[in-house]
Amino acid sequence: MGMHHTWFLGSLSLSLCFLGLLLSFPVEAAVKKYQFDIQVKNVSRLCHPKPIVTVNGMFPGPTIYAREGDQVLVNVTNYAQYNMSIHWHGLKQFRNGWADGPAYITQCPIKTGHSYAYSFNITGQRGTLWWHAHILWLRATVYGAIVIMPKQGTPFPFPQPYQETNIILGEWWNSDVETIVNQGNKLGLPPQSSDAHTINGKPGPLFPCSEKRRKQNFPPISDTFAMEVESGKTYLLRVINAALNDALFFAIARHNLTVVEIDAVYTKPFTTNAILIAPGQTTNVLVKADQTPGRYFVAARPFMDGPVPVDNKTATAILQYKGIPNTVLPSLPKLPAPNDTNFALDYTSKLRSLNTPQFPASVPLKIDRHLFYTIGLGQNSCPTCQNGTQLTASLNNITFVMPKIGLLQAHYFNISRVFRTDFPDRPPVPFNYTGAPVTANLGTSLGTRLSKVAFNCTIELVLQDTNLLTVESHSFRLHGFNFFVVGSGIGNFDPAKDPAKFNLVDPPERNTAGVPTGGWTAIRFRADNPGVWFMHCHLELHMMWGLNMAFVVENGKSAEESNLPPPKDLPPC
Repeated sequence: MGMHHTWFLGSLSLSLCFLGLLLSFPVEAAVKKYQFDIQVKNVSRLCHPKPIVTVNGMFPGPTIYAREGDQVLVNVTNYAQYNMSIHWHGLKQFRNGWADGPAYITQCPIKTGHSYAYSFNITGQRGTLWWHAHILWLRATVYGAIVIMPKQGTPFPFPQPYQETNIILGEWWNSDVETIVNQGNKLGLPPQSSDAHTINGKPGPLFPCSEKRRKQNFPPISDTFAMEVESGKTYLLRVINAALNDALFFAIARHNLTVVEIDAVYTKPFTTNAILIAPGQTTNVLVKADQTPGRYFVAARPFMDGPVPVDNKTATAILQYKGIPNTVLPSLPKLPAPNDTNFALDYTSKLRSLNTPQFPASVPLKIDRHLFYTIGLGQNSCPTCQNGTQLTASLNNITFVMPKIGLLQAHYFNISRVFRTDFPDRPPVPFNYTGAPVTANLGTSLGTRLSKVAFNCTIELVLQDTNLLTVESHSFRLHGFNFFVVGSGIGNFDPAKDPAKFNLVDPPERNTAGVPTGGWTAIRFRADNPGVWFMHCHLELHMMWGLNMAFVVENGKSAEESNLPPPKDLPPC
């Protein structure tokens, strides 16, 4: 019987028909819709009330929940005095750079009083990601979690937890962040460090705050995040490092953590007493409530093995067993020492992709292009600055200059004189990168220079820290892709010896990778996503100083391998 004759079938057989359809197509992609209102709201932490930029008045912002295969639509309306753009960190945005969000890279920001609808599909990804503002330093308060559940009926490849909790690590400044940054820039120096670290927006009870000030300034608010657990049950913690400038150690007193996922990619599980998480990264851990029922501190504090001062205070939350009164004093975890490089290297070396038939690690083995980028600090002259110079940062001695219109628009519409595609594949002058500190000739060249890459080209990129002024650790983020971290080491990368030690079987797959202080990291990826994709240090300070570049990935041969056209409501410049 033809489809157009079925209208007269009885409702019973119709409903049975639909039931049959539902049974044969259980996986129905849904559209998840969110409204994000960018609003300024007064918030107080550490007895310091101040106006901050929020989403829907929340700090941290709302969690986006979706399933693998869903379409997500987030309409962002900007009621704040700042231009705004939001990045969905870790979503690959296949052919759809228009939804990626970094200001002046894939879009112009959303002006005050205007809206833009980010529309994207979640394809082949599940796990914990996050979203944050991608303009100025506004991600200090504008951030939240993205939780992508596996497709219906697909279990986790680890024991099913009883419950799960998002743990977002952040930073808090008592004063207005944009004011502090502008003051630092005027002097040509780093802005002052944050006043506290936070767990889900709260610094915890180790930060003193006088009762008298508390009564005068604002209604009492708990400055501590607490989660309740039941003895014997296992919990999944989705840990996100939303701090602007600090890699963090994270631990729970007397409880082990089993790492099962990083950057929304499953790992071979391993157990540790603490994790290390760099800005921009996510880590899922299982925690079993297997200790004497009580109250236990959850704590985060920075890993700093370089000479640069950071906010070194410990943020705490509380893991509380059901039925234990709040009067019981929690015990503190033993976190690694702030400069424990050995713990950091040992922890990082344990991260391996799951690499099963269902979740393979498809590491590119034949490499089309070998890139070598040096990471350096520099000094350029600045007559109005405090020392007559301003600090800057560079890749291959080039300090990135942010354009006035989006690079993706310039690429898509062939607008000339916005960027050049001559970013060098290696540094202009080789030197002993991690030898004695280099303090002379610290000038860098400025430019909006991109690297052009053919569609589907396989790339190996070695990121090499240098001792220009000082060695530092970095956290590198590549938009539009995941990549495999195939190797890492301390000192100078040796192209003759080091590749022999690469892990090409089950290396960790990430979207953000640490480069060790005075060392190097090698990553591999396949450029199978056309568009303009930002690569930058996820330390906000370094990004502001120009530690950025971008890849222009050309279209492939077919429409399915080419950029989608821009949406009608893409913000104008």
